[in-house]
Amino acid sequence: MAKGPQGGLNEPLGFVPDPSTKRKKGAHRPKYADVFSQPGEPSPGFSKVHLLVNPFSGKKRGRKIAERVMHLLKEQGVEFTCSYSAYSGHLVTMASALVVESDELIAVVGGDGSLSEVITGRMLLGKGEKETFAIIPAGTGNSQAHDLRLESVEVAVGAVLNGQRQSLDLARVELTEGLPGALGEPMVRYSHNLVTWGLGVDSTIQAEKMRWMGPIRYDVGILMAILASRRRTATLTLDDRTITDDFTLFLVQNSQTGGSMLPLAPGASLDDGLMDIGILKKMTRRDVLKAFGMLKSEGRHVFHPRVDYHRFTTLSIVTEEPTAINIDGENIGSTPLTMEVMKHATHIMRPA
Repeated sequence: MAKGPQGGLNEPLGFVPDPSTKRKKGAHRPKYADVFSQPGEPSPGFSKVHLLVNPFSGKKRGRKIAERVMHLLKEQGVEFTCSYSAYSGHLVTMASALVVESDELIAVVGGDGSLSEVITGRMLLGKGEKETFAIIPAGTGNSQAHDLRLESVEVAVGAVLNGQRQSLDLARVELTEGLPGALGEPMVRYSHNLVTWGLGVDSTIQAEKMRWMGPIRYDVGILMAILASRRRTATLTLDDRTITDDFTLFLVQNSQTGGSMLPLAPGASLDDGLMDIGILKKMTRRDVLKAFGMLKSEGRHVFHPRVDYHRFTTLSIVTEEPTAINIDGENIGSTPLTMEVMKHATHIMRPA
């Protein structure tokens, strides 16, 4: 499929509507980009799989899913190691302690945040570039797994053993550790999926208080954030263009999907050397509700008149007071923030 959006780096991108789809919320579905812009290569055959497991993922399903993965690997005679995290952020330390040979693979049993921690641990160690990772979906959102078409544990293990290896862009993100008020130190995180600022982070902070509700908590959280109608002022710099204004939300994406399977960035590709950003400008509650309805309806929010869509290689967000940042589904930091895209920084496995 051809790329949907068209435009230069510093100009808002326009999407092409797909006239074969029904009009919903006043617009056709946009034409989506290819998840990967470049062809991959067949699996080289890995001599060992290192399983890193978040046992708390997806209502504590991680351990049970890991047991299923180990059973499937044993059936295929594959050598593997398995380690379990004990607390939030532990996977960063565990990943940095791994000894991984060039013909071995790191498979993460967990969600987007778990994969982010593991990649961060390897990159901070200076070992992550050009290594190969795989995701076994066990989280609540599983956005990256959705884009990779990993529909089950069996499909994901099949991708590990006999799948296609693809280049994967990362974003090196510098920010302040902890949410506003935490007085954290500067930190670096490597993002494979998304970075969110504004209403979207407010909604996930609310959602984290309602984990017992399951995936629907994201919808409830965003409605609560919309009703709060907070003012959010920021200075946003995309490459050499700077804007200071009131904004509703920044959706910074490497993948197309985020949150509870929401099509946040229909134009994003995982290996094009660019990140995508949907900028929701200052909106009334009515406008936000309409934009959110269009977003849920197959990414039609890109046609909302108060939404701009850009691509970039560097980005910064500065605010007068620290404001919360979500990286790969985790509320872990605060502004100021800078990002730099690392083209083809590492590899990811997907079904052949």
